[in-house]
Amino acid sequence: MLTLKANLIVNNKVKLTTKDSKAFEGVVLPDTNSKKVVLKLDSGYNIGLLISNIKEVKIISKSKKQTSKKETTSKFNKKLPTISILHTGGTIASEVDYETGAVIAKFTPEELLSKFPELKTLCNINSSLIGNMFSEDMRFSHYNKLITAIQKEIKKGTDGIIITHGTDTLAYTSAALAFALEGLNTPILLVGAQRSSDRGSSDAFLNLLGACQYIANSNFSEVGICMHESSDDKSCLILSPTKTKKFHSSRRDAFQSVNGEPIARVFSDGKYENISKIHKTESKLIIRPFKENIKVGILKAHPNMFAKEITNYSAFNGLIIEGTGLGHLPVNETDKETKENSKILKAIKSLSKSIPVFMTTQTTFGRVNLNVYSSGRKLKELEINGDYNDMLSETAFIKMSWLLSNYPKSKVNELMNQNLRGEISKRSSKKKFL
Repeated sequence: MLTLKANLIVNNKVKLTTKDSKAFEGVVLPDTNSKKVVLKLDSGYNIGLLISNIKEVKIISKSKKQTSKKETTSKFNKKLPTISILHTGGTIASEVDYETGAVIAKFTPEELLSKFPELKTLCNINSSLIGNMFSEDMRFSHYNKLITAIQKEIKKGTDGIIITHGTDTLAYTSAALAFALEGLNTPILLVGAQRSSDRGSSDAFLNLLGACQYIANSNFSEVGICMHESSDDKSCLILSPTKTKKFHSSRRDAFQSVNGEPIARVFSDGKYENISKIHKTESKLIIRPFKENIKVGILKAHPNMFAKEITNYSAFNGLIIEGTGLGHLPVNETDKETKENSKILKAIKSLSKSIPVFMTTQTTFGRVNLNVYSSGRKLKELEINGDYNDMLSETAFIKMSWLLSNYPKSKVNELMNQNLRGEISKRSSKKKFL
């Protein structure tokens, strides 16, 4: 087994023979599972094989040192704005080397201009690698690193900032930056890609181009998101950092506004139209980062709940509840089968006395109303917070974590109900649904 593993070096081209005499030839790819090997076959497909089922490993060729393609030189043009691109990972600034099967991060100004030469006519580019990670692995410490990097670029005098980011938690990060950067006067757009850049259907180019065009041509100076508007390549939307959700796992138009409208539409030819009013501030930038040890949970209401699910959060600093409908939990004891519901009500009462508990609705669209049904009224009597709000659960999670990081605990419930960054709509409108 040790001999087998020693020959399974990443980027080596090998021929593997299994114990049932099947043969597979391809390039060894990186994999975190030590019990299997993943090969990039000549067909382009990947295959995973258990190492315990491999009889023989034959090395066909050893890993070749990567040779970079000729790169475009980045020359500073005084007539163009300067945009700083901060990379955190994701597919948008990566490309696949089919000789090795490896995904290579492309993040220097020269590499970006080589990959997207159209950017030369729009802006000067500075870029930095903050991290190279899956977005689901991000923690509050990574938000703080981003905040520090943003502050550094603003002090340098950059005209705008683009953050390349994995799509899975992009909306969490946009909300985190919106709350942490108060009095912002510099545009910051988060950009991701649903399709990797080696695919003909990749959305990476238009999303990045749209972000550069909007920063270069508009007076926008807040945090936002730039992603495809539809499945074609006609336009991107500039979306709110606190009222945006990823609705689809793979579609290019996965990101949509919730209980609000997009900020702007950017067309592929560079023209744009503002949809919502642009708010330009003249106040001084105030940085309020996150405490990295803050623990806030998200609990989704569901049938057959148990009180233990509530008490599990007793050691946390705060809790967001995704209630059913208008903001409900199973708290009514109506027969012998619902005795657990009384325990749930008791557990919620105890928890709300020690930590902030905020109600959102798992319907995505609409707002909480704890006054209509008995379930809601019981929760309101326990001073469960969130009545009449239309915040996304993800935004509520980030907001509570940020408030607990920067304000006394006694102020958190009050501030959760205040609209600080456009996260709460004053009125609901039919136009703001789907």
